[in-house]
Amino acid sequence: MTEVVAVLVTVPDPGKAAELARALVEARLAACGNVVPGVRSIFRWEGKVQDEAEALLILKTTRGRIPELVARIRALHPYEVPEVLAIPVEEGNGAYLDWVVKSTS
Repeated sequence: MTEVVAVLVTVPDPGKAAELARALVEARLAACGNVVPGVRSIFRWEGKVQDEAEALLILKTTRGRIPELVARIRALHPYEVPEVLAIPVEEGNGAYLDWVVKSTS
């Protein structure tokens, strides 16, 4: 297992995803963010099933940056309860993993 994690964040649209990614990369809380448009989310919220178009932001960071990253996302995100899921990276291209660590230091 590496110290790198991939963080998934759903957002209302690609523009908001790019805005969040830029702020988090500039703050060195994430090494990069990939914006995936065209996500359809079906979920229960306030007792009703919702069906919404969204975008997915995939961030790469390190375990040590997660608390500050989550706090910043919560401050910037338009949702009352934003999705922020950190998934451990088991293995990968060593040079890329090193770059993520250096970019978030």
